[in-house]
Amino acid sequence: MPELTIEAKVENLDRVLAFADGNLEAADCPMKAQMQLDVALEELFVNIAHYAYRHVGGGDATVRYTFDEATRTAAFTLIDSGMPYDPLARADPDITLPAEQRDIGGLGIYMVKKSMDSVAYEYRDGRNVLRIEKRI
Repeated sequence: MPELTIEAKVENLDRVLAFADGNLEAADCPMKAQMQLDVALEELFVNIAHYAYRHVGGGDATVRYTFDEATRTAAFTLIDSGMPYDPLARADPDITLPAEQRDIGGLGIYMVKKSMDSVAYEYRDGRNVLRIEKRI
């Protein structure tokens, strides 16, 4: 399975997206699905870059790609050894409220959950493991 391990810095986002896009293009992924996956990966990788290692000064993130030809499902798994954090545990934001009345944060993860077919998190062997899947 293809994977990329890279320092979890926002400056490396382009490399993460290039990795994703190369794999998605090889699977003949439609542009709409590719863009949804790119937006989700950007949100998740930037969160890792900003928060996972903030108390230790830095670390790596691994992005794994799998593709199930039978179901035409693309999956990306993001793995980091930062602070344990389940972004799915937070309640979804109330999007019926005007922007100025909403709590700060949570909208990016909400968008990921709404645009993917499956989003799952687990903390395993001292690592955060977040998997997103999208039928393409």
